[in-house]
Amino acid sequence: MHPVIASPADIVALKEQGATFIDIRQREEWKREHIDGARSLPLDDLTAESLRLRADDTVVFYCQSGMRTRNAQEKLIAAAAPANAVIMQGGLSAWKAAGYATQVDKSQPLPLMRQVQIVAGTLVLGGTLAGALLNPLFYIVPGFVGAGLLFAGISGWCGMAKLLNVMPWNKGAS
Repeated sequence: MHPVIASPADIVALKEQGATFIDIRQREEWKREHIDGARSLPLDDLTAESLRLRADDTVVFYCQSGMRTRNAQEKLIAAAAPANAVIMQGGLSAWKAAGYATQVDKSQPLPLMRQVQIVAGTLVLGGTLAGALLNPLFYIVPGFVGAGLLFAGISGWCGMAKLLNVMPWNKGAS
């Protein structure tokens, strides 16, 4: 059985009918921005027991872009059973692109992986410019960052993410 995949426009009608909205992104992402009334239930924590749905319930699952919900369709169906599972096509990004409102708390830090991307990009750009304009030894910086990202991708352990996670602006995010 496959869940229904619906556009944000179709989802609005379900929202008005009282459907349960479940945001499967990480809790930090949900804290920063989510659809009003949506529950935060990260994919790793999602079980039938955590949802407690009835057969006549409808649950709408969404993530940032729709990728996580698409990849986890079978798990979402199993967790929602016996309720009707609906996956929002395009996730929160499509919801906002369609002009629908979200609850935003800009006091929350950016998601950790976006912070990693910003820092890594800044170090690579800065090291490359410094290597071209000042001294070729600065090319070590982008090389080191690239090696770190390669290691993180292969091993699943990211030293930069670990370091950023203990920064003061991320202390209240957990």
